[in-house]
Amino acid sequence: MSQPAAAVSQAAPNAAWKRLLDSRFAPPVFITLILLVGNLSFGILESYQKTLLAIVTSIAGELILGRIFLRKWLHPASAYITGISVGILLRSPAYWTFALCAALSITSKYALRFRGRHIWNPSNLGICAMLFLASDSVAGLSIQWGNNLASLIVIWVLGSLILWRARRIHITAVYVASFIALSFLRAWITGDPWQSEISPITGPMYQLFMFFMITDPKTTVRSRTGQCVVAVGIAVVEFFMRLDSSVYAPLYALFWVGPAALVVEMWMDSRRSRATAPAITPSPQPARP
Repeated sequence: MSQPAAAVSQAAPNAAWKRLLDSRFAPPVFITLILLVGNLSFGILESYQKTLLAIVTSIAGELILGRIFLRKWLHPASAYITGISVGILLRSPAYWTFALCAALSITSKYALRFRGRHIWNPSNLGICAMLFLASDSVAGLSIQWGNNLASLIVIWVLGSLILWRARRIHITAVYVASFIALSFLRAWITGDPWQSEISPITGPMYQLFMFFMITDPKTTVRSRTGQCVVAVGIAVVEFFMRLDSSVYAPLYALFWVGPAALVVEMWMDSRRSRATAPAITPSPQPARP
């Protein structure tokens, strides 16, 4: 085989591999892995049908609203992540709750905007809204991985590789370190065993929360330092909520801290813009006779 032909034959699989690792495709593949591992090992889903309903509703909503408001067909990867997150995290005997939660999540991207930008993570907002407004019909996922350490290691390794490639691993690392440190403090305050305070981080809800919600590029601040500060802030707010026995403390903490951080960042940006804007000097007026 000639050198050009060999180069072409090697380039094809390399291009296919790069497409597979495209930042838009890697998270959907990874979150699907979490779903399969969690459901096959511990049955974390209400049903595949309800999860599929959430995914279809989410993607359909994204395509329709994107076409209406942005005049283009949007890539479905983000909507897929939103829908499958709803399917995994929500618990309800009714199908309508999954469809409504997915619809609320996607609609929030277009309806709840500040200075032209959506500031809430879609699935976080949708799930929090359902837990608050329809608490008699829904609940959140709270199952642990049990003693199956192998499943947890696979998820953490793959998730870390994806976030490292996306240059967002520091967000999850800072959050995990803060959570563990505050867990020991919480155990000291409450007198509970420290193992029981740390164990929630091994649950499927926390895998989605750590690897997808708090690292969402569209709803996180820009600077690396700011992202770390926000991760600590989320862990601190969650710490106080967990002291108050809030079962869904991480979801509520992100709901409050994430958007507030974005608003502060946009306010600071506007102040910098005004400070660096060149002063407009009035043109000289002709002398009157």
